[in-house]
Amino acid sequence: MFRRSAVAAIAALALFAAPVRAQTAPVVVDPAWVAAHEAFLAGDVLRGRGSATHDEAVAAAYVAAQFQGFGLQPAPGMDGYTQTAPVIRTTPSGTASLSIGGITLSQMDGLGLLSGAGTALRGRVEVVTGNDPAALPAAEIVMIAPPEGPAVGAWINTAFRRGNRLVILRETAALREAVARSSPNRPGLTLAGTAPRSSPVLVVVPAMTWDRMALMPGTGAVWEPGPAHVEETVTTNAVGWLPGTDPDAGVILISAHLDHLGVRPDGVIMHGANDDASGVTAVLELARALSNGEPHRRGILFVAYGSEEVGGLGSHWFGDHPPVPLTDIVANLEIEMIGAQDPQMPDGVMMMTGFDRSDFGSTLQARGALIAPDLYPEQNFFERSDNYQLALQGVVAHTISGWAVTPTYHSAEDDIAHLDIPFMTRAIQSLVEPLRWLASSDFTPAWTPGGQPQPR
Repeated sequence: MFRRSAVAAIAALALFAAPVRAQTAPVVVDPAWVAAHEAFLAGDVLRGRGSATHDEAVAAAYVAAQFQGFGLQPAPGMDGYTQTAPVIRTTPSGTASLSIGGITLSQMDGLGLLSGAGTALRGRVEVVTGNDPAALPAAEIVMIAPPEGPAVGAWINTAFRRGNRLVILRETAALREAVARSSPNRPGLTLAGTAPRSSPVLVVVPAMTWDRMALMPGTGAVWEPGPAHVEETVTTNAVGWLPGTDPDAGVILISAHLDHLGVRPDGVIMHGANDDASGVTAVLELARALSNGEPHRRGILFVAYGSEEVGGLGSHWFGDHPPVPLTDIVANLEIEMIGAQDPQMPDGVMMMTGFDRSDFGSTLQARGALIAPDLYPEQNFFERSDNYQLALQGVVAHTISGWAVTPTYHSAEDDIAHLDIPFMTRAIQSLVEPLRWLASSDFTPAWTPGGQPQPR
């Protein structure tokens, strides 16, 4: 029943979003509009906008309707405002097991699964000691005893970069809580026709059992993910186009991701009000603002990607099927989690990942954008959002965030009640004129020496 209500709401909202391109006065971002977008995107009706679900598609339809109401056009070569990508959904059975030496654990008997079921794997185990993530070897199977607290994130990030296939973590209080919050049988998604992601399987083993296993370094390990159910589905991007007056001036891309974690097995909705309904709200309000007044010299693409949470599938598809050549995109501003501010940042200011990699951030900052460098370079946030797909292909692309390490991250508390609407409103407002200037200027952002990432 709610699906009909959602579609009706989208249609009604589109009627009120009339084009206003004739306006010339500066556009003021209204907190009531910000709250209205959040109320729909992060409300119960969309059930957490799970990746490649009907709820994600409804969110994309909402954004598409808003784009059309603002007077945006379908992007070149598109006949509408949504772009769908074929996806393969693989649902684990929950019967994964790990054997090292004579010790066997299963998901039903002490084995915690944090991410990925992967494929069956056999190999020798390397035990990592010490507290320095940089010591993590590029081995297929590693055992790690991380310290208590959030420092485990640095180990996991390093494992992703090292190419480890199976990471066996010694249980800590923080990891125990993470396993309790996780959805161990959450489906894995890949774009049809592509190989599954090479991200590691992360498992958590009770401390005493881990200690026994660690006494057998070099012993062979066997990982069995168990059977899985495979089906075809789609993920959806919403795309709006604001043409420029000079076809040779290039294009600006402003983006965020639509999806979140959906509904937990216990029925709790993971609303994702901050991650990343807040970014989508910013894209919508920037589309509203920048579609007002005289046309800009450069065209502007506004995009809300699907399936970021499962590996950036929507941005991967967009990068492989762009409506304009990627070489025409002079800069990409990705907006991720601006619903709350990091207390370590100056009042009202957001952080930009990879700030020093290009002159994009400093130029926007000089024009009044409330942004500053990333406080957490060790977390590699630059590589962990949709901007990275385009940065690897040469586009100057960065992500801005209000509080990248917010305590509500991927928790049930990431809801509307925990948003700072005044901060969001001020942050979005600060981007309007700098982006308007960029869209009308001759300035083209450029990578600093060594700043452009290279494919591994």
